[in-house]
Amino acid sequence: ESMPSCESGYTYPEPNNSKFVWGTCYAAHVATFDENSGLRRSVSPWLHTLDSDPVGLKYRCQWSPPLAIDWFDNSVYFGCQVLFRTRDRGQTWEEISPDLSTGDPGRILYSGGVVGDNLGQFYGATISAVAPSRTEKGVVWVGTNDGKVWISRNEGRTWDDLTKNVGMPPWGLVRRIDASHFDAGTAYMAVDYHLVDVRDPYLYKTTDFGRTWTRISDGLPKGHPLDYTLSIAENPRRKGMVFAGTGHGFFYSIDDGGTWKQFRDNLPAAPVNFIEVPKNAPDVAIATYGRGLWILRDAWALEHEDTLNPQAELQLFRPVPATRAAAGGSADFVFSLAAPQTPPITLDILDAKGALVSSTELNGAKAGLNRTSWSLTYPPANQPVLRSIPPDNPYIWEAGRWQARARPVTHWGIGAQRWQPRAAPGTYTVRMTYNGKPYTQPFEVLRDVTLPSSDEDLLASADLQRQIVGALNEAVDKINRIEIMRMQVEDLRKQHASNRQLDQALAAIAKRMYETELHYLSRTEMHSDDKWYVEKYKLYLNLVWLLAEVGGQGSDVAGGAGYRPTNASQNVFRDLSQQLETAGTDFNRLVQEVDAFNKAHAGRVTPITDTLPSGR
Repeated sequence: ESMPSCESGYTYPEPNNSKFVWGTCYAAHVATFDENSGLRRSVSPWLHTLDSDPVGLKYRCQWSPPLAIDWFDNSVYFGCQVLFRTRDRGQTWEEISPDLSTGDPGRILYSGGVVGDNLGQFYGATISAVAPSRTEKGVVWVGTNDGKVWISRNEGRTWDDLTKNVGMPPWGLVRRIDASHFDAGTAYMAVDYHLVDVRDPYLYKTTDFGRTWTRISDGLPKGHPLDYTLSIAENPRRKGMVFAGTGHGFFYSIDDGGTWKQFRDNLPAAPVNFIEVPKNAPDVAIATYGRGLWILRDAWALEHEDTLNPQAELQLFRPVPATRAAAGGSADFVFSLAAPQTPPITLDILDAKGALVSSTELNGAKAGLNRTSWSLTYPPANQPVLRSIPPDNPYIWEAGRWQARARPVTHWGIGAQRWQPRAAPGTYTVRMTYNGKPYTQPFEVLRDVTLPSSDEDLLASADLQRQIVGALNEAVDKINRIEIMRMQVEDLRKQHASNRQLDQALAAIAKRMYETELHYLSRTEMHSDDKWYVEKYKLYLNLVWLLAEVGGQGSDVAGGAGYRPTNASQNVFRDLSQQLETAGTDFNRLVQEVDAFNKAHAGRVTPITDTLPSGR
């Protein structure tokens, strides 16, 4: 109900803002809908022409008036017999073309009939297709419902008539022009002749801005009354792959229209009026006459059918771009095996500099096509393991909550302990290693266009998240090494309790270890109790809560992974980094003191080390 179009019109979100939607309808109607405010607005370029006889009408706008949005600057085009453009969301419109139709009076007629019906469904000599270039600013393709084809290469200042270049029969209805995702001079066109009782399919392609055209529909079925073509779309994920819709079928070609295959599956025999192929998802969406909407999932099975090598031990196909949303996303990878998997497959993700981002093992892949994914995340921070007895809770192990002298740092709300930094938009490489042989493919991670942040903002966020995780790992490394040493000292004091002098020396080095650990953890945090709020945090939990602020997963903290880190967060990290450096200096002094202790008591006690003994 909120959409700005009607039963006959088009509905388009802006390319970089899906919450702002454009729509058209008969009677020269254009409107917008802003999801953020909930407001709808009529922004038609002229008079509302409901029930208007087209003869003598200043602007003839048909039943399904075409609208298109420029891929470079969000200019909006609206077609009647001339092309309109607005650069300010409909506040002002300008005519940027002359009458692009034939202007044949024999096509511009009153509807006739006992009762007139002039909503535009019978208007002739109007624009029926508009296609701004995806790859070169200023290029716009136009087709009409009386067989004219045009191009402007200078933002509508001048127009070239391409009709004679096509070599198509007269009076065709240009249903769709699809500007290529790969080449500025390439476009595909679907022309429908069933209204003049010609039922054959007519699809064309140009690679030189319309100077020459090739008919690419000869491989489609002919002879049925519904074989005429209604739609065409290039696959942005594979050059040379094209989808087409007829009056009763959906087809695809992997050789640029040289040959065609019909795809049925659960799709009924219905007119395929519109085809949309997203760049960053392995799907194809089609609209059928009668308000049907169908989604073909996993289109990669069609995209790779001619490249599949059943003899290859492993074949890794080029992935489609992944989308980085606020909370993360997923990159999907398709690979094939000649036989069921035996040893594990190592799945590595590398960044643009070749640095390892993530590494996992895959098992259970079958012969044929398989799919796996990466969650667009880096590894989480390492976790601290407490092994010593806190001075004011000598019975902590007797509570029975933990086994094997190992317990975590627990506190209410610190889910960010295991937060995984989200990858930024950019270029990555997937590497699969099987039986010692690596297979690689590059892929892109694209920013979700609904995010208010830029690529640079998300990169700054990812960088700071990773720096915080790095700082956490440094702090955890020191905590864990100190805890191992403290545990050993506890055992040595039990073994040598009768030796007062040695016990005093062990107590002194234990105190020194405890004081160093207090840089990283507070006294109460060492109790592994999640409901203590009696003293300020030390380095470890301050870093955890900062990661919750910049990333996420902290209770009562909103997180910010979809935004550039605030200046305050960056300043806090700088302060904590200085504290971490100070703590590291003290830890290094501790290590020297432990070495001195070991030398002083060599042969009397087992040396204290910061590594677990074998089997622990």
